Amino acid sequence: MPEGRAELDPAVLELLSAPAPQVAPRLLGAVLSTTGAEGRVALRITEVEAYGGPADSDLPDPGAHTYRGQTARNSSMFAAPGHIYVYFTYGMHHAVNLVCRPVGSAGGCLIRAGEVIHGQELARRRRAARRSTAVADVALARGPGNVAQALGLTLDHDAAPLTADPQEPGVHLELGDAVEAVTVTARTGVSGPGGDGESFPWRFAVTGDPTVSPYRAAAPRKGR
Repeated sequence: MPEGRAELDPAVLELLSAPAPQVAPRLLGAVLSTTGAEGRVALRITEVEAYGGPADSDLPDPGAHTYRGQTARNSSMFAAPGHIYVYFTYGMHHAVNLVCRPVGSAGGCLIRAGEVIHGQELARRRRAARRSTAVADVALARGPGNVAQALGLTLDHDAAPLTADPQEPGVHLELGDAVEAVTVTARTGVSGPGGDGESFPWRFAVTGDPTVSPYRAAAPRKGR
């Protein structure tokens, strides 16, 4: 087994080995945490989106970074389950995904929101560094950019393996009990075929949870 993953919870590896649309709803209620020199921040996941693979794969997803094949930017999405994929978007935000499926298959789950249950003050300081006003507890990790910021994740963490111990430096995932009430929609802001909610109902959120980000459909593409 690859270095850094030998002691991972077998249930975590088993789950992440499945296709992302199966993994995503099971991640609701799980705890994702980071531990580093500043301390530890943990959040209970409340909103997730699933993403598939290239056009020629068994799970083609026109809304995924992987759709046109492997590149330097998205190579982590083709890694083994039990790793993370971090990317930088809109020139200002990082976002974190849990990589799914066996090596080379490509897929992942974007963590869109969560409830910070440990390390609130550290998460608040990280968020305050880019804001002029205080951040409410329910908004500390609402939205994928805020998730990465609260957890302190940047491109430096791309391709990092999950750790076996939440106190060990790095990123840790602990599964929780299944969530009973789940809201399922199209993915937020995904345009084109990948934004079709009937074909890709791949956004999953804990129904009624205040930390879930507002759903926003993609803006219609303008004609040339």
